[in-house]
Amino acid sequence: MKMTHSLRGRLLWFLLAAITIAAVAQATIAYRTALHDADQIFDYHMQQMALSLRSSTPLSNDEARARQEAESAGGNDDMVVQMWSPDGAQMFHSVSRARLPQRAVLGFSNVRANSTTYRVFSIQTSNQTVQVAQDLAVRRNMAGNLALRTLGPIAVMMPILMLVVWWVVSGSLQPVARVRSQVASRQADDLSPVSDTGLPDEVRPLVQELNLLFGRVRTAFEAQQHFVADAAHELRTPLAALRLQAQSLDRADTPEARQVAVGRLTAGIDRATRLVEQLLILARQEATAAEGTAAKTRPVDLADLARRTAADLASVAAAKGVDLGLQQADPASVDGQPDALQILLRNLVDNAVKYTPGGGTVDISVLSGAGTVAVQVEDSGPGIPPDERERVFDRFYRVAGSEAAGSGLGLAIIKAIAERHGAVLTLGSSERLGGLMATVTFKTPVQTAA
Repeated sequence: MKMTHSLRGRLLWFLLAAITIAAVAQATIAYRTALHDADQIFDYHMQQMALSLRSSTPLSNDEARARQEAESAGGNDDMVVQMWSPDGAQMFHSVSRARLPQRAVLGFSNVRANSTTYRVFSIQTSNQTVQVAQDLAVRRNMAGNLALRTLGPIAVMMPILMLVVWWVVSGSLQPVARVRSQVASRQADDLSPVSDTGLPDEVRPLVQELNLLFGRVRTAFEAQQHFVADAAHELRTPLAALRLQAQSLDRADTPEARQVAVGRLTAGIDRATRLVEQLLILARQEATAAEGTAAKTRPVDLADLARRTAADLASVAAAKGVDLGLQQADPASVDGQPDALQILLRNLVDNAVKYTPGGGTVDISVLSGAGTVAVQVEDSGPGIPPDERERVFDRFYRVAGSEAAGSGLGLAIIKAIAERHGAVLTLGSSERLGGLMATVTFKTPVQTAA
């Protein structure tokens, strides 16, 4: 039998089945109870009848009285009375079509005769044997009648009880239908909370979680809209520049002019590629943060990460004449996403190299303290004025007067990754090198490497 997936149908099916099973069980119990009571009553009646028919006086002097009493007691077809003399001669048989075997087991017994079963009680005295029997079908019929009288009110109440169950179940599930109607009638962009007024305690948490999901989706949509607007605005300028550089290349009439135009076009393509890469990285970070999902993390060795980042960007720094090195690398690990932390540290170092003039210095440090781990990147560049250190975290914001070309997304990406790892990003001045010092502090390191 295929089980219905409807909660209402399932509740009705189980409850109505339970009512039916309970009624059948009640009928069975009532019948068995009535049959037991009937057995007790009739056994007692048979026993009293047999005791009243026995005689302790000689048979010859009392025969007439015994026969008269036996005929009076056995006149009902329900009871069969037989009496024998000590020598086995039948003295009396009640007016009945039933004939029992001429054998007696003293006390109560069941005897199969005449295609039916009799309940027999036998008693013996010095001058006679009295046997009283009754067809067990009589008892069953009486027990059935008693059970029917007991179950009559239940049979009448069952349909009423089923209607009440149907009404209660349907009414209890009405709030669920109301919530379904609210959600079904919404437009695709309607992410307002669903009302949980009047909902039962079992359904309200589901609606509250649904509202939280709507909130996360709304935040993701808003972030996507802002990202698309910002990306469209920022891509307009480099694409226009590429178009002008392509036109300049087309108008070049000498090999030297063509070479200059090709160089400018290549540099423009590199800048546009870098901008698109930064935009995609920022989109992934913001989407993950908006979804509120916990990505898989594992212990990340920050010292090893700093060494690998320095090695990856060594050629870029050397091409610009910047001394890039690892100033301090305390052994420390934090629980995080390796790829995201790699992007964080690479952007920090790349920004430092980009804004540091030729002949300058960029140092990376991993510092492990009591309960914290910090990653610092210092440079000998111009730094960032204190009044602009908060604004540089905004997307596409560039420090006024900066000669380095950039998208204005690096620090925004770094901050998003740091927040996802429970870290704090701060900007300050490097007392040792005189430029900017960017510090990412992890407050809850998992372990310190040996």
